[in-house]
Amino acid sequence: MKESTAFLFDMNGTMINDMHFHEKAWFDVLNEDLQANMTMAEVKSHMYGKNEELFERVFGKQRYNVEEVAAYSLKKEKKYQKAFLPHLQLIKGLAGFLEKATAHQIAMGIGTAASPFNVNYVLDHLPIQPYFDAIITADDVSVSKPNPEVFLQCADKLGIAYENCIVFEDAPKGVEAARNAGMKAVVIKTYHPEEEFTHFDNVLMMVDDYTDAQLNNLFR
Repeated sequence: MKESTAFLFDMNGTMINDMHFHEKAWFDVLNEDLQANMTMAEVKSHMYGKNEELFERVFGKQRYNVEEVAAYSLKKEKKYQKAFLPHLQLIKGLAGFLEKATAHQIAMGIGTAASPFNVNYVLDHLPIQPYFDAIITADDVSVSKPNPEVFLQCADKLGIAYENCIVFEDAPKGVEAARNAGMKAVVIKTYHPEEEFTHFDNVLMMVDDYTDAQLNNLFR
């Protein structure tokens, strides 16, 4: 692996296994507070991108104003954080993987649709921030995945050519964003089944966690 390579990580579902907690928090707020009358499967289908984009997909652009979206989003994030805190840990093998990447002088960044509120929640509890020289959040981009902006910004900040970046993702929209950026992807199978990724030509491998021996190929 050349020194000019970068690993770009999504956060939720990719570094921590928390997507089911996001799903339950959204389900509660959308149905109990906003009377959306959605099934859990319907909620899951909308769980990508920024919170305000989710509101637009579910309710349309004019239903709730910016202040209302922000208030309901904050309530959802607080519900998620409280429920997930006892389970907050890196996905199995990731700590060692980050150490190995650092030893191989591979640049690393985080490119996530999460708000700074949730990114800081993770970084304040897990000692991983020193591994990353670029952290791009929802507040840094104009459009979320599958738009490639988050990963392009991440690569630019690291000074690495797009084609030399490998994206770690748990969601099809994220893998699509990587493809749109001209980047290969590794799928972490925490939330979506393999069949949702089979049509992507930029997927290098699909793994359950970071202990999978296939990942050793990334260092050769």
